Amino acid sequence: MIIGNKEFQTSGHTYVMGILNITPDSFSDGGKWNDRDRALRHVEEMIGEGGDIIDMGGESTRPGYTMLPVEEEIERVVPVIEAVKATFDIPVSLDTYKPEVALAGISAGADMINDIWGLKYDSRMGKVIAESGLPCCLMHNRRETKYEHFLPEVLSDLKETLRLAEEAGISGEKIILDPGVGFGKTYEQNLEVIRGLRELRQLNCPLLLGCSRKSVIGLTLDLPVEQRLEGTLVTTVMAVLSDCMFVRVHDVKENVRAIKMAEAILNCQEE
Repeated sequence: MIIGNKEFQTSGHTYVMGILNITPDSFSDGGKWNDRDRALRHVEEMIGEGGDIIDMGGESTRPGYTMLPVEEEIERVVPVIEAVKATFDIPVSLDTYKPEVALAGISAGADMINDIWGLKYDSRMGKVIAESGLPCCLMHNRRETKYEHFLPEVLSDLKETLRLAEEAGISGEKIILDPGVGFGKTYEQNLEVIRGLRELRQLNCPLLLGCSRKSVIGLTLDLPVEQRLEGTLVTTVMAVLSDCMFVRVHDVKENVRAIKMAEAILNCQEE
């Protein structure tokens, strides 16, 4: 899969997507990178630590978040996308579910769209992505956590997203799926969807896992957000074992090392 000017394997290696929140209120690092210069310094740091792609978002989607007006979200992300693309040779993913923001980001140079609603928030989003020709990451999400049969319904929901993508004209070869840890799921369901990653491979799309510092780790370990690195690393190793294409993380260096170690063990040959 080509993202920006870089070719990514869709199987056999797990890449690191570094998170750049251009927000004052994200659950983990709100306010740390929400001006151009600090954002560029952080991107430089993540590249130096081995990050393969940057995922940039202008609206916090933490539990209970307040939706931003489209114009304000555009004002946040466009100058930073332009600056990153002008300064660094790294693909940029734009984290948005709003077609107007996606269009502005694509014009500014974004290389991929990451939609946390899997094309189900706004019916125009699929066409925007299709007409851009860009790859996309489409996430599983629900407004409530009621399921009769959890994993089969997650699969069914993702199949619906793939149907919407096909109808919009998005090439199946340009789709990555995200099981949506932390979105529309209880604590137990979050654990189950991580454990069930391999079952999602039946959809024949590469997977992205985004667990970094999330509440499922905090609740399991009874730790605040700034102490969830070790728990995140365990989920990253689970992603490697499940042949996920990407992990989306805050702590790039440590996750790159965890992947390198896990893949060395998996790929060693008996003499």
